[in-house]
Amino acid sequence: MEQQKKKLALTDTLKSADTEEFIDIYFYRPIGYAWALLAQKLHITPNMITIVSIFIGAAAGLLFYDPRLEINVIGMLLLVLANSFDSADGQLARMTNNKTQLGRILDGLAGNIWFVIIYFVLTLRSINEGWSWTIWLLSVSAGACHIFHAAMADYYRNIHLFFLKGEEGSELDSSEKVTEQFKQLSWSKNFIKKLMLAFYRNYTKEQEFPTPNFQKLKKKLRELYPDNKIPKEFADRFRTMSKPLMKYTNILQFNTRVIALFICLFINRVYLYFIFDLVVLNSIMFYMIWRHERMCKKPLNELNTSKPTT
Repeated sequence: MEQQKKKLALTDTLKSADTEEFIDIYFYRPIGYAWALLAQKLHITPNMITIVSIFIGAAAGLLFYDPRLEINVIGMLLLVLANSFDSADGQLARMTNNKTQLGRILDGLAGNIWFVIIYFVLTLRSINEGWSWTIWLLSVSAGACHIFHAAMADYYRNIHLFFLKGEEGSELDSSEKVTEQFKQLSWSKNFIKKLMLAFYRNYTKEQEFPTPNFQKLKKKLRELYPDNKIPKEFADRFRTMSKPLMKYTNILQFNTRVIALFICLFINRVYLYFIFDLVVLNSIMFYMIWRHERMCKKPLNELNTSKPTT
């Protein structure tokens, strides 16, 4: 019974204190925890919660087409609800130890679906308000950047979790591993799974491309420690260097951009959200990548001149 209580504790459903954001810890995680407990009693799986969140988030986005603020507020509340479900699926997976690669793919896909609809709807709304077709250039550019922001924030969080909790506590995948899984499946027998892996393979490649120094570091660690038993001293030092960057991953995730979105909806200037994405969030993302790549150089140089520690 004591073990069961520990497994169900709110703190045990968090990824880590290092990577959790203030709003998540005090708002979304407690709500998500309540949803997760209810889902566990009803034998609802994490993936089922994720799928429900996709429909709620999509409905929220559609309500942003109407310029009336009262309709937009309903959309805002639905978007908050969708994100509480998005929190609950991961918490339930950790509570029940039901973590799957499909769940990870669906979880990332959910947020992208919400915001693809939001960008599309805000573009149509802007055209109704007098913008020419050029607004599409702004919105498509911002949307593409949004997907990249989310991918890189997710990647750096999982890198940090890998050095904090090891392979079991992280969802750090490689494109090589996903490609091997992809090749082993047949289109005729495993069409849906192979299609999902095709998207996920591109996603992991997108994460790896701007991080050459970390890829070299990861490769060197695999050579020195093929069992992934990285010395604690090394892992702790890397975590100490990485932790200050977690605030940037949080800014690039849901909460900051939704606050900006809601402000733009309240003042009825939705095009400003695209500009915020392109200017403010892009600047933060490129700075984060630059900092992380520079950070990886020192431990990489140390490993290149040292012998493996057992």
